[in-house]
Amino acid sequence: MELIFQVLTVEPTTRVYIPEPLAPFVILLLVILVVPILFERLRLPALVGLVLSGIVFGPYGWHLLQLKSPILNLLADIGLIYLLFVAGLEADLEQFRRQKKCHTITFSSLSFGLPLGVGIFIGRSLGFDWIAAILIGCTLASYTLVAYPLINRLGVLNNEAIRTTAGASIFSDFGVLLILAVCLAVGTKHLHWWQVIQVFNSLAIYSIIILAGCNWAGKEFFRRFGDDEANQFLFVLLCIFVVLLSAQLMGIEKILGAFLAGLTVNQLVGEGPVKEKVAFAGSVLFIPIFFVFLGLFVNLPALIKNTATLQLTFLLVVSLAIAKFIAALVAKMFARYNWLEMLTMWSLSLPQVVAALTVVLLGHESGLLPTTVVESAVLLMLVTSTAGPSITSLFAGSLTASALVKQELPLALTNQETEKTENNKPFTIVVPVYNPQTQQYLIEMAVLLARQVNGRIIPLAIATAASHMDAPQLEMSVQRSERLLSKATALSETLGVKAEPLLRIDDAFAQGISRAAREQKANLIIMGWGKRTGLRARLFGNVIDGVVWASHCPVAVTRLVESPKKIQRILVPVENVTAPVLQPVQFAQILAETNQAQVTVLNVCDRRTSSSKIAWRRSQLAVMVSKLTLPNPPEIQIMAHENITQAILQAARLYDLVVLPFVRNRTTPGGLAMSDVTTQLASQLTCSIVMLGEPQRTQHPTFLAATPNLRQLAV
Repeated sequence: MELIFQVLTVEPTTRVYIPEPLAPFVILLLVILVVPILFERLRLPALVGLVLSGIVFGPYGWHLLQLKSPILNLLADIGLIYLLFVAGLEADLEQFRRQKKCHTITFSSLSFGLPLGVGIFIGRSLGFDWIAAILIGCTLASYTLVAYPLINRLGVLNNEAIRTTAGASIFSDFGVLLILAVCLAVGTKHLHWWQVIQVFNSLAIYSIIILAGCNWAGKEFFRRFGDDEANQFLFVLLCIFVVLLSAQLMGIEKILGAFLAGLTVNQLVGEGPVKEKVAFAGSVLFIPIFFVFLGLFVNLPALIKNTATLQLTFLLVVSLAIAKFIAALVAKMFARYNWLEMLTMWSLSLPQVVAALTVVLLGHESGLLPTTVVESAVLLMLVTSTAGPSITSLFAGSLTASALVKQELPLALTNQETEKTENNKPFTIVVPVYNPQTQQYLIEMAVLLARQVNGRIIPLAIATAASHMDAPQLEMSVQRSERLLSKATALSETLGVKAEPLLRIDDAFAQGISRAAREQKANLIIMGWGKRTGLRARLFGNVIDGVVWASHCPVAVTRLVESPKKIQRILVPVENVTAPVLQPVQFAQILAETNQAQVTVLNVCDRRTSSSKIAWRRSQLAVMVSKLTLPNPPEIQIMAHENITQAILQAARLYDLVVLPFVRNRTTPGGLAMSDVTTQLASQLTCSIVMLGEPQRTQHPTFLAATPNLRQLAV
């Protein structure tokens, strides 16, 4: 720690001048590549590392990056716009629509109004004018769901309190940006009070027109020309720039237009690969550069000696914590949440990132806020974005356990659904074949599952379409697909199951697979991949990524290092004791029954967990697994370890196959969330792997109802 402090407090006289513009860009690329990885290993938010990098390399550190650098200012400006766009893009509108509006409005009003009032009081008490005081209040009024990937991994996204908190963030973000736009107009143009009302009305009308107009235009475009992902992506980019251009023409702050563009695109594209690619484009480059740029404002050596800035930071942190706590407490009494839900709401509403940093940066650029407020806001962001997720992990983990006792199993079926499944076609497994090296093991696994559930397998080959159906390229692709299907059919018949091969001509592999699976009413898709790497794009590739996004049924992504017929020990790691673990456990048990193999369900808890808590977790897992009414119940193990990934890797050495849930991380604003445990395991495990991915919108019930020994799964 002493060495880190010396690095951060390096005297500004240590300067290295470097030429513009390529050298600063190279430094930025190096920082945003290396620093997030290091801080994730330290279990700290990556955005904290990026801001600290700006402090170290900035004008008050090593002087490698300068505030007046044209290229850095341009990239940071783009990063700010993209940050607000992604904030709107990643707002969970579907979850908000399902939420009780009265609870959301209550909590959003309290979590927005109380901190805003407290911040204005602090600003006026310290001698700031009204505009500056209102902007200081705006830095506390909103919040960013930095811990969203954590609660996603814990499986508590459907909790009503968390849905309320997520929905309220949309109101608070929009409210802060609206007030910011008015304050900037008043502070820079010196308007009278009646002109302020006109500005406010113009902003409201502009927001309604943008949301309604872009939504209508997008639906019409997608209905006519939107089948292709490239067309969707280009329309999204056009929508962004049209909204920004219209904001500039009307004299409205572009940051409000960026947020509205994100909300509009969110409604148009929904959850899918286009949305992920749009967010990915800014999250890997422009948004990290924006956080590095913020660090350039902080003069750490002078800050340590500046009691005024430290005093303001302390007041902001304490007042924020108290105001958000009161808001969560009132929401608890109004909606009758329990204490764990209330504390989780409080911790989720603490991190001040997107809106807060936007307010202070634009306020400083407009001359309405001094540098001390920017420094205090940066420190506030560092403290809250670090403490908030830590507190959330403490309370949300307990929330998961307590909610398990009273909540229904999300995968349960009604009797009517079960009867409908029984009357339909038999359990159908679609196996896309493309790589001859992985084809044999995929067919073997499909055969084993089909035998157990009395189902059928459909080897599927996709021949990519050409502009003319008699093109030589298409003919060669069809011939290759026919050879693969012939080999797959012969192999399945050798193993005792008759296959129904299917050849499909389609524009792309992913769309062809998902469409064919839907047409065949598939219950499961089994796919393979062979290349091992830690990067998500290389790990799954565009085809698998697209299939998982678009599929209506579960997708088993496999990497088999030996024949499935040789599998004797199967490990199913679960990160929490919640109902979603039933799906991979069930899949593993079906596969195990074909080989008389043993299934072990492993849960990793903190090393400091008491023996009584460990016994309680074991009993909860046992009760949950018993809902499956399995003939050979799996073994349950609880391991105490400080690192989940390392514990699972250590245990997996004794097993032939590891079944993992394929949980896609929701990209937070900035895309700076912790690495998913599943992704880490998939890149480091040396044994066979099956990753079971659920469809995006709804969980497919037929996978649970197809096997005779699992039909008694009840609510």
